[in-house]
Amino acid sequence: MMLTPISVVIVARDASKTIESCLASLKGFDEVVVLIDDLTSDNTAEICSRFSNTQIAYTSFEGFGKIKQKAVTLAKNEWVLSVDADEVLSPALIEFLKTFQPHSKCVYAIQRYNHYKGRHINACGWNNDFPIRLFNKKFTNFNDANIHEAVVTDNFVVEKINPPILHYPYENEAQLEAKAERYAQLYAKQNHRKKNISLWSVPLRSAFTFFKDYVLRRGWLYDSDGFTIARYNALGTKLKYRYLHQENKDLGICLIISTYNRADALDRVLQSVLQQTRLPHQIIIADDGSTEDTALLIQQYKQKLPNLLHVWHKDTGFRLAAIRNLALKSVNQPFVSMVDGDMVLHPDFINSIYRHAQKGWYYQGKRVLLDEKNTKTVLNNQDYKIRFFTPGIRNRFNTLNLPYLSSIISRKENSIRGVKGCSMHFWTEDAIKVNGFNESFIGWGREDSEFVCRLLNAGINRKNIALAAVAWHLYHPEASRKMLPENDAILEKCIKEKHNFTPTGLNS
Repeated sequence: MMLTPISVVIVARDASKTIESCLASLKGFDEVVVLIDDLTSDNTAEICSRFSNTQIAYTSFEGFGKIKQKAVTLAKNEWVLSVDADEVLSPALIEFLKTFQPHSKCVYAIQRYNHYKGRHINACGWNNDFPIRLFNKKFTNFNDANIHEAVVTDNFVVEKINPPILHYPYENEAQLEAKAERYAQLYAKQNHRKKNISLWSVPLRSAFTFFKDYVLRRGWLYDSDGFTIARYNALGTKLKYRYLHQENKDLGICLIISTYNRADALDRVLQSVLQQTRLPHQIIIADDGSTEDTALLIQQYKQKLPNLLHVWHKDTGFRLAAIRNLALKSVNQPFVSMVDGDMVLHPDFINSIYRHAQKGWYYQGKRVLLDEKNTKTVLNNQDYKIRFFTPGIRNRFNTLNLPYLSSIISRKENSIRGVKGCSMHFWTEDAIKVNGFNESFIGWGREDSEFVCRLLNAGINRKNIALAAVAWHLYHPEASRKMLPENDAILEKCIKEKHNFTPTGLNS
């Protein structure tokens, strides 16, 4: 019996070849929790049932981080030792833990010896490492990562324990290949739209991985075993970046267009949507109470745009935040591109958003302001294009669409300066996280800035898109500013109190 009670937690899937040795090394613990993947097809559970100190539970796979979190919550003791199903505690480590007194402000990294075909490998990326395995579950747990999960160590002292855990993950090349395939798929899902990868670079990355692990990390010291490990490490690199490139190509965009009683402008905007080089997967017209002519226009476009949805509420005054939230409730795509109903889009507009979109970011678009003369021409002639030298426009540089320069020049700006709701672009999950737009805003002004303020406070970065996502803002008289003082007060409160959520929002 340990002087300090420790629960051991294990997650397992098809682990019959290793789980018995693992559990045999844990007989000295009063509790071992084994959380078994529902997809397990071998006799892992039957082997576990032979050990009297072992409790069995089942789960569906949600990523390694989340299922390890679940396993930890099942443990009855505060102190938890996480062990993999293909690991064995060395006798030296067991003796050490019998007299060990952990400190609540510490987490403990235990040395691990990695093996291939039963041979200890201390090279080629399999060097002896120190994963954090022992911690107090009252204060910390694993993060949510699909792969390469780790215990959260914020505000903890990390101390090392030298007596090792012995790791026996692979006995043949087939197991190495299966691991490379599975981890590559999980890596691609975990890093979807978080990292960019060029397909041409994949062979170079794979070749460098082999060189690094076999030559620089001394895999050659382990003769054919070192060569095999380095080769499959390189395969893993090739697969994970190839799958990530494929995963990044898949992005569904919902275009939300807000409008109010300006059917001629909306008509021109929808014409520009039809001309996009990449059509959005979903289009929602967020209608703040327009009359029947707008509904009739939208009905005509549904024949050309079958993914077009009209969301409307009764006209009770300027309630842009409320109608945007109503539109957000109908979004079925992971990314939202939101524009006003008087923003005529460059043919590359949606494609620009597609190229830029990365997880953890909000994107602020820019606009070209048209005078009355240009507005009339654009409304009457869908072939008319605004150029850099077109007279009667403002923000002239915003006419330029230079995709390759855009990614270089577009800059991070974590402030609400220059926020404009006429062109704003964000992940649906981030909008849900902050509960959408604040419906306390009535009348024109500041609802966009307050929304972005909460995104920033929630840890979402902002980037201003330059030289891309070009749109021409049609001229219109300025809206009434009579509610601006009240709206300014709501915004100031958000800034001062660092709000990252509004109770009067998407779900209120």
